[in-house]
Amino acid sequence: MWSYIVETLRANPHVAIFFTLAVGYWIGNKRFGSFSLGAVTGTLLAGVLIGQIGIEVSGQVKSIFFIMFLFAVGFGVGPQFVRGIATDGAPQAVFAVVVSGLCLATVYVAAIVAGYGPGLAAGLLAGAQTISASIGLGEDAIRNLGLTPEEAQTEMSRIPVAYAITYLYGTIGTGWILAFVGPKLLGVNIADACKQYERDVLKGGTQDANYISAWRARELRAYRVKPGGAVEGKTRAGAEAFAEGERIFIERLRRDGELVSPGDDTTLKAGDVVAVSGRRDVLVHLFGAAEEVDDRELLDVPVEAVDVLVTSKAMDGQELIDIAKEPYTRGVYLNSIRRGSAAVNIPVMPGTKIHRGDILRVAGSKTHVESFAKTVGFADRPQTITNMVLVGLSILIGGLIGAYVFPIAGVPITLSTSGGALLAGIFVGWLRTVKPQIGNIPQPTLWFMNSVGLNVFIAVVGLTSGPTFIAGLKEAGFGLFVWGVVATSVPMLLAPLIGKHIFRFHDAINLGCCGGSRTSTASVAMVGEQAQSDVPMLGYTVPYAVSNTLLTLWGLVIVLLVT
Repeated sequence: MWSYIVETLRANPHVAIFFTLAVGYWIGNKRFGSFSLGAVTGTLLAGVLIGQIGIEVSGQVKSIFFIMFLFAVGFGVGPQFVRGIATDGAPQAVFAVVVSGLCLATVYVAAIVAGYGPGLAAGLLAGAQTISASIGLGEDAIRNLGLTPEEAQTEMSRIPVAYAITYLYGTIGTGWILAFVGPKLLGVNIADACKQYERDVLKGGTQDANYISAWRARELRAYRVKPGGAVEGKTRAGAEAFAEGERIFIERLRRDGELVSPGDDTTLKAGDVVAVSGRRDVLVHLFGAAEEVDDRELLDVPVEAVDVLVTSKAMDGQELIDIAKEPYTRGVYLNSIRRGSAAVNIPVMPGTKIHRGDILRVAGSKTHVESFAKTVGFADRPQTITNMVLVGLSILIGGLIGAYVFPIAGVPITLSTSGGALLAGIFVGWLRTVKPQIGNIPQPTLWFMNSVGLNVFIAVVGLTSGPTFIAGLKEAGFGLFVWGVVATSVPMLLAPLIGKHIFRFHDAINLGCCGGSRTSTASVAMVGEQAQSDVPMLGYTVPYAVSNTLLTLWGLVIVLLVT
């Protein structure tokens, strides 16, 4: 039976790839306390183990899935990347450039001192900085060095070795430094810093905060207008303004037994039954003494909750407290704000600024929600169809640009088709926030391209390097792990101090900027847990978008530097 399985896997490498993915995702999902290896490391280890039986896989499989992955990465970070470069996120974008440059410099120094060649240097970068995507560009660069096929294969087989050795501390070390050492370096209590930021910058704890909280909760109740009551004779707009500092809306009314859709100038009369939406405690406080009516037909207002992608240039950079007063937010209730390719949740506070590319989860009557979506962007309803014309042409154009070779001092410099696909993804991802009609890539498809695309690539790397992995591990030795600790720790120990003393970031978002600059979502989540707040995430998205691009490209650069 064992011989049959081995021969089948050797003869059918596509089956071996799926076997590797299954084992890799299973290993990666195993949790040890609060830590897990993740699908990428699990897949690499599974590939190395299964690859010991000697499986040959076409390099084209690896290339196809890797270029698909890079395009998806670019598409996801595009809006935040462009916003960070072009608008008020510029300081965070520059900070990300500095930190990612520091990551590259530390790896370069470690490789030179240790005498590592391009393969180990590229693997050290990918593992210590936990940027798996750089592996592919590192391999592309090694192929273009002019080495013999045997020499190139030897160097490329060392990349997964160095990656596997250094990745573990790269993941754990980054989170530990930022969450526990970072606050001590800054000399702050991170929880207190976040509370101060919420109070002073996001305007929490004020009447405006109550106004925003009323934007986040919705209940619909029916009340009868009393003769001589406070709202008798008032227009709809006047009655709604009666709740000073709060947001209530008269959705419908019943007059003389007939349902009526009121306008702003509709005058309320005694005996009218009005359907009012708003925060429950506000309705109880304002109308507690009023006669509440159980009118199911009146209260049967079609409602929906939908994600709205913000594309409005006019809305970009506005605070929620100002947006909430605009006519197009009438009857619309905000549930959450997601930002960036990692779709991190950011605080919903009066002073929170909305950016193009943000996804707002809103609820309300269908009429109000549709009006809101039309004004600020478009309703990003679940879709199942991917615009493959957009994907195919974008990768083609990016590949043509990236494949162009610039000979500098006799050295052929090229972004490679992979780097071109990454930049094409960034451009198209940003363009969609300006012209959404160009087409869409649904979130499930993006997940597949990101996760499965990368892990098929990693699976092939593990399978093909399996026979030489053990020998490479013996060659690299314990010293590579030590250099990995150095390459991970030095940038993360310096980054908070750079953010505080040079860029003057607020302590509440400084560590979020550091985690974003290292593309480490887990580390910022750990900081958020320590702070018991989502505020650090406000510093995460722009640096993540910039560094995710740069650290990936560093896979090519580090090979050129150590050659």
